[in-house]
Amino acid sequence: MRIAIIGKGMDVSDYLREMAEKKVKKLSRYFRTDTEAHVTMSIERSRHIVEVTIPFDGVVLRGEVATGDMYASIDGVLKKLEKQILKHRTKLEKRLHADAYRDEAPIFQENAVEEEDLEIVRTKRYTSKPMDLSEAVLQMELLGHEFFVFVNSKTSEVNVLYKRKDGNLGLLEPEIG
Repeated sequence: MRIAIIGKGMDVSDYLREMAEKKVKKLSRYFRTDTEAHVTMSIERSRHIVEVTIPFDGVVLRGEVATGDMYASIDGVLKKLEKQILKHRTKLEKRLHADAYRDEAPIFQENAVEEEDLEIVRTKRYTSKPMDLSEAVLQMELLGHEFFVFVNSKTSEVNVLYKRKDGNLGLLEPEIG
């Protein structure tokens, strides 16, 4: 597993880099050797944020944790990623490393409990007219939702507008590929 570590608005010390690489490498048992993990570290106010993104075989595994300590954030994000891997074990088994689950003991989880598969309990249909981005923002705010699906009038594509954790907005524009 290749690991790329960057500091966003901060310098990553050699010790911090080595420690993060060592811990992230423990996840390599789940992935093929050509998989690359992207680790981004940043500090906002007193929050130490670590984000790890692992794109592999058409799937993106991503986790982000913010705590008061960078080392705790690294540990937290790795626990979160391993929990995702274990939770979606059956769905991911075909895409992960052949021996990913040979050792049943999790690396970062103390009491790993496999959760039940999520079930779709409601399907909602609605009519949507094409609209521009500013109208979609207004509609989302009027509805009080955290996200809004709409047909972009400029591109005729389905887009998703969403509220980010930092309070700003994000826009998902699909690319078929």
